[in-house]
Amino acid sequence: MFDFLDSGQYDLFGAFWVTVQLTLYSAAGSLIWGTLLAGMRVSPVPLLRTFGTGYVNVVRNTPLTLILVGCSLGLYQTLGITLAGGDSKSIGFRLAVLGLTAYTGTFICEALRSGINTVPVGQAEAARALGLSFRQVLTLIVLPQAFRAVVAPLANVLIALTKNTTVASAIGVAEASALMKTMIENESSALFAVFALFALGFILLTLPTGLLLGWVSKRVAVKR
Repeated sequence: MFDFLDSGQYDLFGAFWVTVQLTLYSAAGSLIWGTLLAGMRVSPVPLLRTFGTGYVNVVRNTPLTLILVGCSLGLYQTLGITLAGGDSKSIGFRLAVLGLTAYTGTFICEALRSGINTVPVGQAEAARALGLSFRQVLTLIVLPQAFRAVVAPLANVLIALTKNTTVASAIGVAEASALMKTMIENESSALFAVFALFALGFILLTLPTGLLLGWVSKRVAVKR
């Protein structure tokens, strides 16, 4: 049933490796960007709160395909932004990471904001009474507890990000779904085998992540 894999025509592991790289780079960027957005949303500065709220509401409700195509057409083809240059494949990969980061960061922001809301207000007030600035209160008191409270929601965002990497094929990134599309076109007699193969691949990527971060969530949960 899987005889088409013996021909060496399809680089299955290479395609899934691109998916893994997209996930890891985008997850790191999203965590940083989402944390900054969460800080903006609870900031005492009205301009920052307005920007954070507007950005999250607009980007979160914009289709991911539109964001990625916008990065490709708007940044690369129109403005000539290549993000450190290279060939078209490497540029497309970096643009995909940028788009996934911009999109996923909004969901991490909202997850973190819900974690921030679980921290008792009295702790922040006590920290301010000791003379700590807003940045110090946020980074030293609030965020460490917020992260511990939202490990499970962040795990869900990471799993969704792994599946969302399939959209990167819209701008020519050769990840797993792009290879699946090619295999469906060339191996029409083995459609079930192709679908089963890629479904198993994504299960192997997402299931261990969910189990591991679920265990971590129980270990670091804040007892209140």
